[in-house]
Amino acid sequence: MRPSEALLICEHCDTVYRRRALARGEVARCARCGFELDRHRALGVNALLALILTALIVFVQANMWPIVTLGLNGQYSATTLWGMIITMWQQDAQVVAVLAAATLFFFPLAKMLVLGWLLWFGRLGRRAPGFAPLMVGLHYLGPWTMSEVFVLGALVAIVKAHNYFDVVADPGIYAYAALTLLITIFAGVDLRQLWHQTPERSP
Repeated sequence: MRPSEALLICEHCDTVYRRRALARGEVARCARCGFELDRHRALGVNALLALILTALIVFVQANMWPIVTLGLNGQYSATTLWGMIITMWQQDAQVVAVLAAATLFFFPLAKMLVLGWLLWFGRLGRRAPGFAPLMVGLHYLGPWTMSEVFVLGALVAIVKAHNYFDVVADPGIYAYAALTLLITIFAGVDLRQLWHQTPERSP
């Protein structure tokens, strides 16, 4: 480990500490301001890459399978996420349709692909091409993946729709629920570990 990689710098007060290996459950905090500096990582790069591949499979299923089926007077209609987005667009709700497509499809897909790209090279012990800008992009992309908001909203809508329709929750909503759990796991992972586990090549 190079001297610069053996140090921890508090992001709040700029106090410098010497890095040491942490045992399971340990958290390193700044003695000056109490900010969390580092914690033991239960999931390694290989485990995270496996979770990313699982999330991509679930993501494909969530977008292919119907989310909900509505029935009225013996007639039933099922729709997927993109079916709802297209319907909103056709009903002059273009802004909502664009936001739904971005936060439920494009942003989560971009996050998973970028994470997969970084972790694939990380498991080889080196940094992926475009490592620094991609890490910065992930930092800003995180708050815009809103699958959990969609799942909660869909469940509330299903409950309320029972007053007017015969409502059946289809496999797509369960796939999105599983995807939400996986995204929640990723949200709790400090990706700064990649900076230390993948040393920068000397010029």
